[in-house]
Parts: sequence; structure tokens; C-alpha cells
Amino acid sequence: VAAASYEARAFGVRSALPSVTALRRCPELIFVRPRFEVYRAVSAQIHAIFADYTDLIQPLSLDEAYLDVTDDRRGLHTAWATAKEIRARIHEETGLTASAGISYNKFLAKLASDHRKPNGQFAVTPDMGAAWVEQLPVAKFHGVGPVTAAKMKRLGIETGADLKAQSIAVLARHFGSAADWYYGIARGFDARPVNPSRERKSSGSETTFNRDLTDPAEIEAGVLKMADDVAAWSAKRQQFGRTVTVKAKFADFRQVTRSRTQPQSVRDPADLRATAIDLIRSLYPLDIGIRLVGVTVSNFETSDAAMPLFTSAPDAE
Repeated sequence: VAAASYEARAFGVRSALPSVTALRRCPELIFVRPRFEVYRAVSAQIHAIFADYTDLIQPLSLDEAYLDVTDDRRGLHTAWATAKEIRARIHEETGLTASAGISYNKFLAKLASDHRKPNGQFAVTPDMGAAWVEQLPVAKFHGVGPVTAAKMKRLGIETGADLKAQSIAVLARHFGSAADWYYGIARGFDARPVNPSRERKSSGSETTFNRDLTDPAEIEAGVLKMADDVAAWSAKRQQFGRTVTVKAKFADFRQVTRSRTQPQSVRDPADLRATAIDLIRSLYPLDIGIRLVGVTVSNFETSDAAMPLFTSAPDAE
């Protein structure tokens, strides 16, 4: 499942869920094939609307972006009025609804947007930011994934207030280099600027099998297909990585990765395929089936004829 409607989510269907499990939870589920070219075209259309209000646009995905509207280009006087007009234009010009979060930093703006989904907007002002964060579950915080949220819960950290009560030393002991980030967001701090030139640092492709596989030939066929997808992306963008990583998720949902960094970037698809196969074979023999495999390249070296790494993909939020 790549994405789930709100109706499907009510049955426990969510992104990254295997389709077999999704159908078990919601037997009347309707699967719709993606139309990526349409999504990209509409994304570009929305991005053009954003560009009427600011040059500071940081795309996060095809349907999400940060905008810095401090420079009131349209004379609307407030960020609230700007967000309202942008959402109205998106609906008028594309037929889509959009949500918006308004605040004085990116962390709070993201939380605010999530707070009013779908088709709404919410503002977190400087005088309410810290207190508002305190009452939220940490599982809703951007940058706190399910594994970290579960670990925090075991430590008695379930809300922003619980997180705020922890010292830097305690957070560093349990969360290492992420301690400063968690300490800051618990207080509503986030000094990251809106960065319109965010570079892509890796490219990968993965697939979930329709059943758990133990046959090496079947597993390797999946790995080769993912390697070919990544090679095609690299050739199109003229972005070639020195590091190849293979990911495998087992039937018990354990996940492992194996990586290899070459002296020079891997430009030949045959070399990428061979490296990926070597890495997946390092997991043999298997004592449990594999449900997902993925191949990623990173540590990019850019060709002289490189195309832009990122096609503007703005957010309907």
C-alpha cells in the first residue's frame, strides 16, 4: 500500500502495509494503480501557485513542502491569509483540497498541518508553541518514528511534557546524536531554515513480494529488478553513487541492510547488479522467508552533464 484514504485508514489500512494484510483488514478495499505522470504534472501546477507567493520553497515530496512567506509579496499582511488564499487557488485550479500549517518554525508548521488534515489550516503562534507541544503525543512528532516512539514509551516518555522533563544527558544516553533535536523540539525550538535547494542524497527502489520467499533464485530476481530500476534512474539523472546498499525485510519484519562502497562511482548497470547480488547472498543461508528487498545507491558523484537532482514537487499542505 503506497497510500490509504481516510476511509481505509479507519480499518487500520496504512502506507507500507502488505496488500494481503490490507485486504484482510478491509475485504472491500479498492486498489487503484498509481498515475505518477499525473501526480508530477499536478505537483508542478501547485508549485507554480506557491511561486506566486515566495521564492523560498522547500519541497519534501510530490505532495508536501515548506514555504517561507516572511516577505509579503502579495500584500496579504498575515501568513494565515496567505495560506488561505493558496489553498483556495489550489482547489480552484486543480480541484484538490489542501491543508496548511502556519508557525514560526518548520517543526511546528508540520505539526500544525497534521492537526487540521484534511482540508484545513491551523496556526501555532509564538505564545502558544511550547505549551501546545507539551500536550501532544511524541508519536506525532516529525522525526520520531514508530521504533523511537516505542522506545520512548518504554522510558515513560509519551507526551511532549514527558520529553521536556528529560535532561540532555538522559536523552544522549538513550538516543545518541538525536538528543539535541529531541531536547529542542520538546520546547518548540527548530532553527532549520527553509532550504529551496535541498539535494537528494540517495536513490533507491524496493518491492514487497506477494508471499515470503526462501528460494534464492526468486529473491535474486527481485533484487535484480530493483537494481535495474536504480540504474535507470542514475542514467536519466546522470547521478552515480559509490555506495550500494541492499535491504531485506524478513517474514518476522526484522530488517537488515548490507552495503559496499567502491573506490569510484558505479556507472555500469552490470556492476550494480553484480554488487547487489553479492550483498543479498551474504544473508544466506536463510532460516526464514524474505518479504521485501530493496536496492539503494548513495554517496553520489555528479556527471558533468548532470540534470537537476530534484524536480520541484510541492506540497498540497
